[in-house]
Amino acid sequence: MKKLLIKLIPKLYGFFLNLLALINPKKAATKAFYIFCTVRKGRILPHQLAFLKPAIGTKHEIAGHSIQTYHWSGNKETVLLIHGWESNSWRWHKLITKLQEAGYNIIAFDAPAHGYSSGKYLYVPLYAEILQPLIENYSPKYLIGHSVGGMTVIYNEHKNETPSVEKIITIGSPSEFHEIMTHFKNLLGLGTKIEKALENFILEKFGFKVRDFSSSKFVQTNTKKGLLFHDRLDTIAPYHASVQVHENWKNSEFISTEGLGHSMHQDEVNNQIIAFLKS
Repeated sequence: MKKLLIKLIPKLYGFFLNLLALINPKKAATKAFYIFCTVRKGRILPHQLAFLKPAIGTKHEIAGHSIQTYHWSGNKETVLLIHGWESNSWRWHKLITKLQEAGYNIIAFDAPAHGYSSGKYLYVPLYAEILQPLIENYSPKYLIGHSVGGMTVIYNEHKNETPSVEKIITIGSPSEFHEIMTHFKNLLGLGTKIEKALENFILEKFGFKVRDFSSSKFVQTNTKKGLLFHDRLDTIAPYHASVQVHENWKNSEFISTEGLGHSMHQDEVNNQIIAFLKS
């Protein structure tokens, strides 16, 4: 019964939005966008707090949000960690342990609507709007992003000058916004009318077309050194995303895995990250 409800609820949303689009396409598109951006989980859980509490740092007020940061001090270069959708800074706990052992200075933060940060919604332009002031504040040499966090890092590097950053690592990150939107459209069963209205809404709100938002395009001008991880069997972000990004990123390396999943917390991944930072 629960599984059936999980499948039915998106279709009910879609039915309502398709009806609304017949009367008011713009209002339907606005509602669809904020359904798409609503974060339903990712707050700090009790078992995660024990690891994060000693490192709780400054709360930054950025773009109308209160953003929680965490700091693990070290005498080497600063690494900034950017988590993915419906996650929080705890997702890095295994990598943080490795980075601490190697002596790095580590900064992590909870995205809007995640962890101890404020908000209800998250989308990549907002995530980048949060990320850039943190880069300017902490001057990290290395950025590591998982999933949507990696997509945000690449978008932000395309949009802003980040002279302090020398190396970028992405883990299981999507590339093409239109693929994400197609999945959302199919999940809800959205029709052509609202699809077009949603594309117009995004163009008006952000100044770009859905198909123009592409990590594989953004990296064509990226001069930083990059390392990309992606698992062939990833069911969350398509494997071909990182393949395409690597093909267009002149200074990147690509590590393909099989059977490590989307999260990729394994020691073999974390050890390769440390080796890349040290190289």
